[in-house]
Parts: sequence; structure tokens; C-alpha cells
Amino acid sequence: MKSVRPRYRKEEFARRGDAIYEKEILPRLSAKDTGKFLAIDIETGEHEIARDELKAGEKLRARLPDAQIWMVRIGYAAPRSFGGRQIRQDLP
Repeated sequence: MKSVRPRYRKEEFARRGDAIYEKEILPRLSAKDTGKFLAIDIETGEHEIARDELKAGEKLRARLPDAQIWMVRIGYAAPRSFGGRQIRQDLP
């Protein structure tokens, strides 16, 4: 698999990814999606959901080889936790 270089600054990447997630994708999710990983292409809004973050990214990259991927763990503030515990968020 080829490496894709980021085309945006970190702040712009996060802003775009969060906006797409909150406005377009989050309203369509249900409680059964909690804990799954969501890979979003920040340029097109295309996305894939999987139980494993690598699989979500691979599924999206298979459709869009040059995707600029923003990863979200549905229902959580962050995809991963380094020590401590993760804080769950309510879905709409």
C-alpha cells in the first residue's frame, strides 16, 4: 500500500474531519455503532465503518486510494486512550 502525504495542516485536518462527522454522519448513527471506528475522507466526505480502525481505513483507501483520512471512534472523544479510561459520548 502506498503512503499518502497529508495535504492540510493538522488544525485544518481536524476541523474538516470533525465538521463532516458532526453535521453529515453523526445524525445517521445509532447506538449499535458505538465503539466502531469511522474513517472519513476530509475532501469528499466519503466514509467507512468497521470494528477495527485499520479495516475502516483500508476499506476507504480501497475506494479512494488518495484519501485524506480522519479517524473517529463512534461514541468516544478520542479513537484511542493512553492510560486512564475513555470517556463515552451520547449519540443523538
